[in-house]
Amino acid sequence: MKKTLFALAALGAFAGAASAQSSVTLFGVVDVAGRYVKNGDVKQWQLANNGNSSSRFGVRGVEDLGGGLKAGFWLESAINPDSGTADSSKFWGRRSTVSLMGNFGEVRLGRDKTPTQLALESSDPFGATGIADISNLYVSAPGSTVVSKSRADNMVQYFLPSTLGGVYGTLAVAAGEGTTGAKYMGGRIGWKSGPVDVSFAYGRNEEVLGNEDLDLYVLAGTYDFGVAKLFASFQNAEIDNMKDRLLTVGTAVPFGAGEFRASYSKVDGKGGAIDDREADKFAIGYVHNLSKRTALYTTYAYIKNDGTGAYSVAGNGATSAQLRGEKSQGFDLGIRHSF
Repeated sequence: MKKTLFALAALGAFAGAASAQSSVTLFGVVDVAGRYVKNGDVKQWQLANNGNSSSRFGVRGVEDLGGGLKAGFWLESAINPDSGTADSSKFWGRRSTVSLMGNFGEVRLGRDKTPTQLALESSDPFGATGIADISNLYVSAPGSTVVSKSRADNMVQYFLPSTLGGVYGTLAVAAGEGTTGAKYMGGRIGWKSGPVDVSFAYGRNEEVLGNEDLDLYVLAGTYDFGVAKLFASFQNAEIDNMKDRLLTVGTAVPFGAGEFRASYSKVDGKGGAIDDREADKFAIGYVHNLSKRTALYTTYAYIKNDGTGAYSVAGNGATSAQLRGEKSQGFDLGIRHSF
């Protein structure tokens, strides 16, 4: 009840702001799919969210302060259209930031994606979403007690200006504020010119496992040939004597009003609790655009676990013990609408 009242009050406030400032925008995505998942011997049909794009609702705005200076805000909440519930205990769990922008670049404060997550997403033809999501093979990387590898609370970021001849970059630091594994620092540097986009990112979550830090390195890139776009990334996660390496290659091929996508990933864990944790993932999908805002899609993904690997394309109630060394596969058929 409290969340409902807060949401109504927030929407009322934003509606008032929108009438006073033309730069305020309400936006969102609703994505729902019928999905079948088989993990080991456990099978399940589902009505699932986020098959092609993460469902969300948000509001953002920019104010021109004059002299080339601008202020902006971005509030974004994850939603579950299949059940009408919020997707997180955090109301604005996807992003809640305020920014100051100018010729110097951008200073951004608040909860946001980490530089390493942005690098990984840019190199996944499936956009790190759905049953083909690249993160299905790194959510259980070493240092699983970390609060989040993909987003950080209490973060201060600096983004380079977009006038550096294709060079882009980010520096980020987040205060832990007493929460184990929440203290973060990282950065990303990249270059984009014509069909080429390459970047390197680094992130560290401090004191994730006792006094040990989790270090994450990501090298990512894409090349657009026009008839096809190639994707590739390499991630190395290290903590104490454990190392988790993830290699991904993929492609996206335009076809009429749609696009075919495919990817292959391999994860290999060494040392300590993750020794011999291995898996291979294959995925293929197609997105058909009915308009600029609406699309139909279908995806198939398959994971072959080896050794102590217990990864899955999606949860369906199967335990790690049931998945260890077994196969996981699934397919979905869904619709995505953005506004």
